[in-house]
Amino acid sequence: MATTVKSRKAKGRALQNAIAEDIRSAFPVLDGTDVKVAIMGETGVDIHLSPHARQLFGNFAIECKAQESLNIWGAMAQAEANAEKEKSKPVLFFKRNRSETYVVMRKEDFFNLAKHGRI
Repeated sequence: MATTVKSRKAKGRALQNAIAEDIRSAFPVLDGTDVKVAIMGETGVDIHLSPHARQLFGNFAIECKAQESLNIWGAMAQAEANAEKEKSKPVLFFKRNRSETYVVMRKEDFFNLAKHGRI
């Protein structure tokens, strides 16, 4: 369990890096200039997507949380606020120690992806 501010930030940074790498792996034409991890402490989305990345991956405002105990409603409120600023759709990636990473998004966004064969 991360007990210091430094270790909690490192845990969050590791998840952000993993998600950014997953996006680049899913779309090999994208590189580090298309998918960038936000600087720790920076307000807004956790992963910045270029217009090209948004076209391929989707127009998402990505929030990442690596916490043992997560207030999912608070995390989604943060993702929604960032999405409104970015004129995009909120998505939350979250995990805790020794667990898989999960994704939360609005129902209509999920079904829109499914409808277009993108999941």
